Amino acid sequence: MLIVKVLHLWMVVSWFAGLFYLPRIFVNLAMVAPDSAAERDRLLLMAGKLFRFMTPIAVLAVALGLWLWFGFGFSGGWLHAKTALVVALLAYHAYCGRLLRDFQAGRKLHGHVWYRYFNELPVLLLLAVTYLAVVKPF
Repeated sequence: MLIVKVLHLWMVVSWFAGLFYLPRIFVNLAMVAPDSAAERDRLLLMAGKLFRFMTPIAVLAVALGLWLWFGFGFSGGWLHAKTALVVALLAYHAYCGRLLRDFQAGRKLHGHVWYRYFNELPVLLLLAVTYLAVVKPF
C-alpha cells in the first residue's frame, strides 16, 4: 500500500504545481494591454491547457487520498480538519475555472494585485494540510 501513498503524494505535488501557476497566469492576463490580442490569446491558451491538465490530477489526488483514508482506517480530528482544507482547495480549484471562463469571455473582474494575493491562498492551505498530516496535533 506504500505505492498508493507515493501516487497520492505525486498527484498532490502535481496538482499544487497547477494551483500555484494558474493564478500567476491570471496576474499576467490582468496586466495585458487591451490592444495586445496575441499576448492575451497565448496566455489564455496556456491557462486553458493547464486547467484541463490539472483537473484530472486533482481528482486522482483526492481519490487516492480517500483510498488511503478508508483503506488504512486513519482516524482522528486532524484528518477531518485536513479533509475540510482539501474541500477548500477543491473550491479554490473550481473558482480558478470560473475566473478562467471570465477571462475567456473578455471579463477581467479584478486587478493584477488581487490575483497576486489570490495566488497565495494555496500556499497557506498547503502549509496547514502538511502540518496536519505530519504532526497530527489532535
